[in-house]
Amino acid sequence: MLRTFQENELTSFYLTRKTMRNAIFLAVLSLAACSNPKNPVQSEISNFQTTGSVERLDSAINALIPANAKIEVLASGFEWAEGPLWLEEQRALIFTDVPTNKIWKWTEQDSLSLYLEPSGYLGDRTDKNEPGANGLALDAVGNLILCQHGERQIGKMLASLESPKSEFLALASEYEGKRFNSPNDLVFNSKGQLFFTDPPYGMDPWDEKQLDFQGVYRLDSDGKVNLLIDSLSRPNGVALSPDQRTLYIAQSDPEKARYYAFDLDEIGNVVSGKVLFDATSLQGESRKGLPDGLKVHSSGTLFATGPGGVLVISAEGKHLGTILTENGTANCAFDSEEKYLYMTADAFLLRISLK
Repeated sequence: MLRTFQENELTSFYLTRKTMRNAIFLAVLSLAACSNPKNPVQSEISNFQTTGSVERLDSAINALIPANAKIEVLASGFEWAEGPLWLEEQRALIFTDVPTNKIWKWTEQDSLSLYLEPSGYLGDRTDKNEPGANGLALDAVGNLILCQHGERQIGKMLASLESPKSEFLALASEYEGKRFNSPNDLVFNSKGQLFFTDPPYGMDPWDEKQLDFQGVYRLDSDGKVNLLIDSLSRPNGVALSPDQRTLYIAQSDPEKARYYAFDLDEIGNVVSGKVLFDATSLQGESRKGLPDGLKVHSSGTLFATGPGGVLVISAEGKHLGTILTENGTANCAFDSEEKYLYMTADAFLLRISLK
């Protein structure tokens, strides 16, 4: 267990993602039906609008993103889109809208539809800032596993993916008798171990913060929760290298906007760690966002949301370029063939083609 990788703490435990991200994208895209944020809509399938661009800093990025690739706007009107997850059998992408406590489903054929409501908070309060589910994953047998902000737990949906229902089993809700802050993002390894982060973004001012740190944990198949790291100020996105021996953590601290790489032993414990890439200096009005969700391509390259959109970073920590989305970007996901990278960027669902 690594508990000495120290970072300075921010002063407030109750900063929501809305206050941590930069101002919302003001130059609203000219989508015909996107004027009402309460009714998310899809662009026309035959003619998706496009936005942004690809910044190419190293020629290695050309092996991943075609020269003519465009960022397509698939849907819009969300409060804060997050947690994209590809469902291969349905050829569908599901993703969360954290403030509205919903999960949406998008397919090329059937467009946009509501998949699950509520997703992360089952109580009666209507004044919670970020009650919904955040990160999503599938376990080895295809169950939907959710980071549930409002319930402050890792939950499993009891219904099937084809017939979703808001019925959940809590897989983990506390560490050493103290409630989690608000589990944020998660990733499974091939052994069925679940790694997840626990910053305080889903907490409201009246919530009792029982842990005095923001942890990175491993949930084993026997239900045991293991604390791996307690020294990062704002651990957020989490991913594993293709060989599953490196754990990547994105830290959404504006003072130390970084991506970390932690070496794991054969048991899944952290044995060492380093800063893989520091994106603090990239922040600015023209590059909205902080390190958030990230995914690892089969090549070992990281696609990591952060200042400007999605940073493309080699396994050695070299910044190859950025998919500039023109929005604060929360998370991303590949389809099963890595044909596309799907991105949740503020009010938008986006995608870009890959090689």
